[in-house]
Amino acid sequence: MARNPRIWYPGAMFHITARGNRGSSLFNDEADYNQYLDLVKLCQSEYPFKLHAYCLMTNHIHLLIEVDNHTSGEIMKFIQFKYAKYYNKRYEVTGHLFQGRYYASVIKSIDYLLEVSKYIHLNPVKAGIVLSPESYRWSSYNIYMMSDKNDGFVDTGKVLKHFITPKQKQYKEYVNE
Repeated sequence: MARNPRIWYPGAMFHITARGNRGSSLFNDEADYNQYLDLVKLCQSEYPFKLHAYCLMTNHIHLLIEVDNHTSGEIMKFIQFKYAKYYNKRYEVTGHLFQGRYYASVIKSIDYLLEVSKYIHLNPVKAGIVLSPESYRWSSYNIYMMSDKNDGFVDTGKVLKHFITPKQKQYKEYVNE
């Protein structure tokens, strides 16, 4: 049976998740997390898109992206294929690293954008890994606490513009409410 085509248009935003095959780990150490983030950055230069939030968990990832001239499929194929090649070579394994097709939910409202950002940043807290989102190193939450702009990697402006000054304090309260 054929898959339904994914929605795409310039400016579309997506909450993307991808899981390790059979729940297996995607990241075993700091080098793995850094490699994945480096591939996201490299992809931004090859297939320009805005990254509004991310969280890399041991066995899955969350990305909040906004596409321009390239589909989410092109972006995720670039990142996932290159990361799987890296992982399989480093750990001398073969086969699928990711469990099936990545999941993409279209962001259709400001409320949903804010909820997804909150959900992504609270993921390690809800999983019981840390007590607060600022304690988790592999998410964009701390970038939000430092800037309300686009630093070239994570664009916090689209989310933080919906909060009153001081934006970081208001966002922190929103995430922790």
